[in-house]
Amino acid sequence: MADIKKPASPAGKQPTESKKTEKVVFAFGKQNYVLLFIGLGFLLLGFILMIGGGSDDPTVFSPAIFDFQRLTLAPLLLLTGFIIEIFAIMKRPKVKE
Repeated sequence: MADIKKPASPAGKQPTESKKTEKVVFAFGKQNYVLLFIGLGFLLLGFILMIGGGSDDPTVFSPAIFDFQRLTLAPLLLLTGFIIEIFAIMKRPKVKE
């Protein structure tokens, strides 16, 4: 029986197995998640501060809906929360090599 020879690889190089270790990089890092939760806290607090101020009787007007908490503080907290959320999403995580 005849010996069967394998064809030579180009330029006489032996095929080698390349062991590449690819590091998985996530879209968000730890700091992104911390900022996301801080932003969610601001949003939650802003929405909670907007609650209330109404009247139990629909025929009676309650001026409590026009106080500082509902007209100024809560919207500022919501705006701050949305800005933090946008920043947390857009921030690039630091990649350790």
